[in-house]
Amino acid sequence: MSFSTQPPCSSATTTVEPSIATSISTIHPDILQAHILNRLDGPSLVSTACTSTELNSLASQQDLWTNICHSIWPSTNTPRIREIISRLPSGWRSLFSESFPLTTGPRVNPPRDHDHPSELISAVDIHYKNKLIFSKVVETETSSSWFLCSPFRIDMLDPKDTCPTPIPNSGSEETCRDLAGDLSLSWILIDPTRLRSVNLSSHKPVSVQRHWLSGEVHARFATVLAAGERGSASESVQCGIVVTCGGGAQGGEMHVRGVSLQVEDMDGVFLNGKGSLGVLNTGFEGKKGMSGRREMEGRKRYGMFLEMKRERRERRLKKEGALDMLCVSFGVMALVSLGLFHLLR
Repeated sequence: MSFSTQPPCSSATTTVEPSIATSISTIHPDILQAHILNRLDGPSLVSTACTSTELNSLASQQDLWTNICHSIWPSTNTPRIREIISRLPSGWRSLFSESFPLTTGPRVNPPRDHDHPSELISAVDIHYKNKLIFSKVVETETSSSWFLCSPFRIDMLDPKDTCPTPIPNSGSEETCRDLAGDLSLSWILIDPTRLRSVNLSSHKPVSVQRHWLSGEVHARFATVLAAGERGSASESVQCGIVVTCGGGAQGGEMHVRGVSLQVEDMDGVFLNGKGSLGVLNTGFEGKKGMSGRREMEGRKRYGMFLEMKRERRERRLKKEGALDMLCVSFGVMALVSLGLFHLLR
């Protein structure tokens, strides 16, 4: 907030005595909570808590953070999630501090946690034009040998299930352009054993495309993480979330037909359960950024991942081309040698 330094139009000059200047401490705490703090969003409440000891105490009230978390992520207002949050050190404030910011990357020296969680809980909320169109919680068992060896994938909808939406189906690329700006998603992944959480979504889609054959629209959200136990820090993987919309006649309204999460490396290979859990551990322990432009940062990091993936593919093709040429050269030399051998005989 800025204040003008110009004098008022009146010729009279008004001065405010420091002794009567209003202090925040003179406002009753009930007024602050009922009429000021409960009107702030999460980032504003965090900033307010840093201004003074008194405001920090008032801004730490659980009901404030409960309302904020439930308004941003309606899926968290379920008995299973509430039970987990009740065990966190700062309750709903802890969930917000871990799940609201964009995951910006690994720590300088991330802990090597080889004990994978036996269960993962996914709390997913999708909004269209700031209105909730999908909200669901799914629990995934992760300790079976089948899960550890199979390609990692979490589906929020069964194949035959659909969710109606107010998204219009124009049958053209206009729908894709609209969804790129109007669709937002949050995928909070919770480790209920170690009481950790991370938001794996880029908030806004990094790409929206219509399938050329089925006509379905695929909106992709992604977070780029370090490869964890799989290799060096230069290796990256993407946690890709695909929302599939379709099923509605042209001019009607589409349905959400699929919401899924997979982990893909720079070679385009989908990781299995064991490899994905190693990557997700780096996400739980990674750095968080409180950027107000999360979707732009998400698109930027996704674009960098695609560029590294393209360069990696080109290097591999060049290497394979050089090996092919070497094999051809050896083959030609072998044929020439064989021909000379027969001629000399």
